[in-house]
Amino acid sequence: MNSYLDLMKTRGVARIMAAQLVARFPAGMLSLAFLIHVERVHDSYAAAGLVLGATSIGQAIAGPLTSRWMGVWGMRRVIIMTTLVSATAIGTIAFAVLPVAAYMVVGFIAGISWPPVQPAVRTIYPKMVNSKQLTPLFSLDASAQEIIWVLGPVITTLIATQIGTVHAIVTALAFFVGGGAWFVLSPEVGRVRIPRSRRKLGVVLKRPPVMLATVVGFLLVGACAAVEAGVVATFHHGSPEAGIVLAIFAAGSLIGGLMFGHLEIGPWALARRMLLVFFGLALTALILDFWWLALTLFVAGLGIAPALAVMFTIVSSSVKFSDTAEAYGWVGTGQLIGAAIGSAVAGFLIDANGAVGAFWVAGGIALLGVIVPVVFRRAHPDLRGRDTGPIPDTEPISTLGG
Repeated sequence: MNSYLDLMKTRGVARIMAAQLVARFPAGMLSLAFLIHVERVHDSYAAAGLVLGATSIGQAIAGPLTSRWMGVWGMRRVIIMTTLVSATAIGTIAFAVLPVAAYMVVGFIAGISWPPVQPAVRTIYPKMVNSKQLTPLFSLDASAQEIIWVLGPVITTLIATQIGTVHAIVTALAFFVGGGAWFVLSPEVGRVRIPRSRRKLGVVLKRPPVMLATVVGFLLVGACAAVEAGVVATFHHGSPEAGIVLAIFAAGSLIGGLMFGHLEIGPWALARRMLLVFFGLALTALILDFWWLALTLFVAGLGIAPALAVMFTIVSSSVKFSDTAEAYGWVGTGQLIGAAIGSAVAGFLIDANGAVGAFWVAGGIALLGVIVPVVFRRAHPDLRGRDTGPIPDTEPISTLGG
């Protein structure tokens, strides 16, 4: 814990972490709010899953593009522009009653203009701390972001079931705009300038650790998206239990990140953490009971933040600084495609087999999440005793004062 306390004392770390958490808080609200809202409008989880899928696909396409734009136009300009467009689309979903296809188009627009706050902050972190502090910082960040998934689903479920789904989306929109403004105005965003990458778009994926993190992130988030749909389908009759179970799921991740985040990263680190996720998810489909789901999802959650911290660290240690934003953009794209596929497949299986179908999907995807890092373990760097910071560029990096 001392390493985490030292990090929070480092100048600017607490401020930028808090700002990006608020800016990203809608990520824990909007998918659930869209799911409940569209399901109520069209009385179909499959329709809701398609809208979530379209939104996630838009985000997936945007990830590496908007991240790369930050090296051309700067972080602030790109984040401001994308926030305005995405906020307009989110508001449209809240207030306009549309056919499923139209909801999908608007959701796609909201996704493709999603502001690249996560790649931005992950690019800023290595410039704020030394290389020994970077792995604990990524772990602390991965753990802290679980606050999004602890409080977000609870707030969304309570507002959507007790007041209305439109109000739930509008609440998320307020965090989206307000948090984005706080992040953009943070001094750290102005101090670090990402140099323009000299490589073609997508070349960074040739780095094996980046591809490994992208694929496993795809599987991890796909499993979590299926769980979210399954929990909502299990407790959908105006009950806050769905939000509470999802909050417990996220709380497990937060605790796991704090417990295991200080451990050094060996070549089997990712596989071991994904095994814990699979173990918990494999048990969920046995009993669709509140306490059983709370227990099994808590166990599964213990591996999520640690697995994400490993992914962020192996990417950071494997690419040049000018490529870090794009690399994290691709990792985010993998996660969002996973969310799209997990939500859509789970939605169809819920309609066909009931809520248990979603947990079948989650367990199957999580099993693949264990197999991939085992089979491709040579792509996983051994970072024990090594510098985990990005590879320096050969040209000077501009750092702005202020």
